Amino acid sequence: MDDENERAARAKKGSPFLNTAQAAFYVGLSQRTLEKMRLKGGGPQFRKHGRFVRYHIDELDAWSKGQPKGSDADDNRGGRP
Repeated sequence: MDDENERAARAKKGSPFLNTAQAAFYVGLSQRTLEKMRLKGGGPQFRKHGRFVRYHIDELDAWSKGQPKGSDADDNRGGRP
């Protein structure tokens, strides 16, 4: 897991794009959860670079800021406000 952390930190310094594993770590989700969100909708925006899925750090930050916090999260199950 430390290797993933280091790779995410290096990616943030060099490139604004993260792969699924790096993006999941960055927003505090499991990689599988992020993959499910990508398929079902409601997750952060992503891009396809050829056959590779990439997440832009700014879009991850924007998505994260838009998520409900605390006990209100149960009342707002639609995801984005």
